[in-house]
Amino acid sequence: MKKSKLLDDVRAICRTRHLSIRTEQAYIGWIRRFIHFHGVRHPAVMGAGEISAFLTYLAVERQVAASTQNQARNALLFLYKHALAQDIGELGEIVRARRPQRLPVVLSRAEVNALLRQMEGTHHLVASLLYGSGLRLLEALRLRVKDIDFGQQQLVVRDGKGQKDRITMLPHILVRPLEQHLRKRKIQHEDDLEAGFGEVYLPGALARKYPKAATSWSWQYVFAARKRSTDPRSGLVQRHHLGEHVIQKAVYRAVRAADVLKPASPHTLRHSFATHLLEDGYDIRTVQELLGHKDVRTTMIYTHVLNRGTTVRSPLDAVGPGTAGP
Repeated sequence: MKKSKLLDDVRAICRTRHLSIRTEQAYIGWIRRFIHFHGVRHPAVMGAGEISAFLTYLAVERQVAASTQNQARNALLFLYKHALAQDIGELGEIVRARRPQRLPVVLSRAEVNALLRQMEGTHHLVASLLYGSGLRLLEALRLRVKDIDFGQQQLVVRDGKGQKDRITMLPHILVRPLEQHLRKRKIQHEDDLEAGFGEVYLPGALARKYPKAATSWSWQYVFAARKRSTDPRSGLVQRHHLGEHVIQKAVYRAVRAADVLKPASPHTLRHSFATHLLEDGYDIRTVQELLGHKDVRTTMIYTHVLNRGTTVRSPLDAVGPGTAGP
């Protein structure tokens, strides 16, 4: 079996199992690196020892993050289990990449306000949802029209991290801007239909089950790309959602313009959402559900970044001004 045929098989299995295109691309990339690391040997003639050596190399020589090493491990286990149908048994001794215990960057409410004031239009709307609803960037960009419930003032996050759905809040202050945005977006969709396009990517087998869904208004992305593009899997010309890099660049520009000194990114707004809810007295289980965390221990990290400075008095303040210097 040639290497290219093997990778084609992996792609086909990824699509049969409805893995995201990002996961598919990541798995293909790690399998390629694994093959080249071992002198372009076919994986069928390798096994647990070669996998362990590669993963150890990533940790020791490349010094990758723990999450990166874990993704490589998952890709190779997927290859052997599903593409090669081989039981490789225990992997043996692997040098694990260290998972650094770093606190998330969190903006103050004033810093969030200053950042958002530097943004406008669609960029402002997406960033406001990251902070106001606690969405991950891709969760916001993948929102479909049907996922916004104006009556209940809530958002339905479909197929979030861990392939789970959840419900989170829709801030009242964003209702009118979102309604105005959707009116413009609907005109864009109608123009696409008139031009002979208007289809959108549908997950899984929905396109076969509901042939008309791909052109329906309810399934369209809320935040669509400016131009139509060709879907890499189906080859169809569609209007995909806005690219992550567009919002990332907009947030970085806003951070600089607002003179925010913290290394903030779009995900920082989600961190700030969680921390500010805890500051407001909401219980950690509620915050866990809104964020979509599987384990409450993940949410617990935000308890370590709460602003305790106003409730704990420094001993220096009790000593007097003489210790504070000129």
